[in-house]
Amino acid sequence: MTTIAVFGSTGHVGTATVRRLGRSGASVRAVVHRTSTAGRVAGADAVVQGDLLDPRAVAAAVEGCDAVQVICPVSPVAPDPAAEMTALAESLTEGLRDVPSLPVLVISDYGAQIPAGTGIPTLFHQIEERLGELPNPLTLVRSAEHLHNWVRQLPTVLRTGTLASPHQPLTRPLPMVHAADVGTITAGLLLSPPPHGGSPRVVHVEGPRRYTAREVAAALAAATGSVITARELPHEEWEPTLTAAGASPAFAKLNADFCAAHNKGLIGPPAGADIRRGRTTLDEALASVIGVAGVGG
Repeated sequence: MTTIAVFGSTGHVGTATVRRLGRSGASVRAVVHRTSTAGRVAGADAVVQGDLLDPRAVAAAVEGCDAVQVICPVSPVAPDPAAEMTALAESLTEGLRDVPSLPVLVISDYGAQIPAGTGIPTLFHQIEERLGELPNPLTLVRSAEHLHNWVRQLPTVLRTGTLASPHQPLTRPLPMVHAADVGTITAGLLLSPPPHGGSPRVVHVEGPRRYTAREVAAALAAATGSVITARELPHEEWEPTLTAAGASPAFAKLNADFCAAHNKGLIGPPAGADIRRGRTTLDEALASVIGVAGVGG
């Protein structure tokens, strides 16, 4: 039986991956950061504790596995997200060094093919480059922005009736995707033959179509029964808005750089890219997330 390790198995993406793999008949080894979250991994055959920043824990978690999926989240409260992601890339590289034949799937970010000037995707570029030095069969899944990220603004949106968007103009269609769809697609890739040596397999994932900030506001309004309109958030307010919500100044700067690059049309798949599309629509995704959170107008 195929055994697949899934790091980040309690998150939006990892949960869907584990569920899909379990239904396929694969043996799933869920890797969690804290054992207290083990009970949340439905569909896993085994749950082990493993810290991505500990190479020995990485090596132990993948021992005896036929493939591994890794997601490298950027912490919005990290004082230095770039340094944290560099350390994570080094730990992963060291932990996987002794299993050169193990297929590795890494969930990356739209725009990660660009080496600098894009903010958050730049961090994923560094991870892609570092892991690309390994001989392992490597699959890079670059995910578009997750739709549930908009729900973070919901308390303010419901209080003000306004969705303040740094994505501009408000009529620009944005690549976005339901995180669970990413997990379902990566499960299918893990179950398929791995890429051969040489260049990594690169897959881009986004939703069934692209949506504007105005459409996001309308979907939030429909899901909450509220009146919500979108407005452009002035550039000088991008970073203060995030830091006021608890983000570190360094993360706020990375996010502002990302939004600026996005608004210039720089964040997207290169020509000829392999693009896989999720099936969940904007309305369905936001309604499901808000329904779980129990938020309404």
